[in-house]
Amino acid sequence: MRLTTKGRVAVSAMVDLASRRRGGPVSLATMSERQQVSVSYLEHLFGSLRRHGLVSATRGPGGGYTLGRGAAAISVADIVRAVESGGADSAGADSAGAGPQAETHAGAERSLETQRCLTPELWASLNRCIMEFLDGITLQSIAGEVARADMQAEVKAEAGRRRTPARRARPVEENHAMPVNSVFALGRAR
Repeated sequence: MRLTTKGRVAVSAMVDLASRRRGGPVSLATMSERQQVSVSYLEHLFGSLRRHGLVSATRGPGGGYTLGRGAAAISVADIVRAVESGGADSAGADSAGAGPQAETHAGAERSLETQRCLTPELWASLNRCIMEFLDGITLQSIAGEVARADMQAEVKAEAGRRRTPARRARPVEENHAMPVNSVFALGRAR
């Protein structure tokens, strides 16, 4: 299993969905704006996520997607497996051909095959470690971290606003002579 941009975008979209789950279904159009990803790309990803039971779709006005099960029951590995399970790997492509280029290509294929035979256990072990690590991270834990980070940013922004003293208007002194064309003079004339 390879970790690709598709997997990263899917995880980000699912975190977005999990952090907004109390607001009802989330449309892909609004998620597209927040995630800066095209709606068609999200449709493709959410099709895979829906087939794996990770999201549910609601049609019609006010429709969108919700989590298919609790955020604590969805791991990052579940999301990655769902979106990465489709598609063929081009590494196993047929190298049949004719002429000197085909022989050179076949020689390179044999060299790659020799290298692959030397280290498959390493890559299989690394893949297992990555997926075990991702299995231990739930969508709920990530959404909680995002919510805490957002809250800390809001607290810092509020503290910054409080530190900047607001300009206050100087009170107008009663004894001060107002110019005749002043709005204050107009108010006193009434």
